[in-house]
Amino acid sequence: MLLAVDAGNTQTVYGVFDGDRLAEHYRVATERRRTADELYVLINGLLDLDAIDGVCLSSTVPALVREYEEFAGRAGVPVLVMGPGVSTGIAIRYDDPREVGPDRIANAVAAKERYGSPCIVVDFGTSTNFDVVSSEGEYVGGVLAPGIEISMDALFSRAARLFRVDFTAPPSVIGKTTQTALQSGLVYGFVGQVDELVTRIRAELGVDAQAIATGGLAELVASHSRTLAKVDPHLTLEGLRLVYARNS
Repeated sequence: MLLAVDAGNTQTVYGVFDGDRLAEHYRVATERRRTADELYVLINGLLDLDAIDGVCLSSTVPALVREYEEFAGRAGVPVLVMGPGVSTGIAIRYDDPREVGPDRIANAVAAKERYGSPCIVVDFGTSTNFDVVSSEGEYVGGVLAPGIEISMDALFSRAARLFRVDFTAPPSVIGKTTQTALQSGLVYGFVGQVDELVTRIRAELGVDAQAIATGGLAELVASHSRTLAKVDPHLTLEGLRLVYARNS
């Protein structure tokens, strides 16, 4: 079985694949100073490491790459780290491909495989990433915007009279309380951002590319969006599985 690891700036997602089936998945907070020993204890407490045959890692935290490599060595399994030199099966049309986050490439690989091309992936993480696959099946770039949670944190830390609210849709766009006014701005504000960017990307492509949402808050935003056609919460993990299989 394969352990796919998507280590983001805020959260890390683990997925265990039995063949092409996602058998288990876990989400934990990313701790940048975790050592290989700590990772071993953590992951061994979540799943049966003896059943794992290999690890595929995507990490946007460079310091954790070596720790995961040492963890895999201790577990006695090979590890594939998404990065330059790894065969992904998708052409990357970016000025400097080394600048593209490995999770963004994994998303593009999975979206192309599952939904065909052209397509747009909107990943709601620490940043909101828009990644574009052209009609020719090539990764052609995307858009990076501040993520929902960090935008909320910035607002509440700088406005003394505002308070943290649940990220849920209010009963109406026009808020009647401070809480519902904040919720409206956050939910419908990000929905508007997504719809406008997807619309502009489609115009540049010259085709009505399908848009797929992934990430922790994808379901909420997609349910109010007019451009997000599908929600695929484990798209990044699927991309890691596909890349690992290609390189095995």
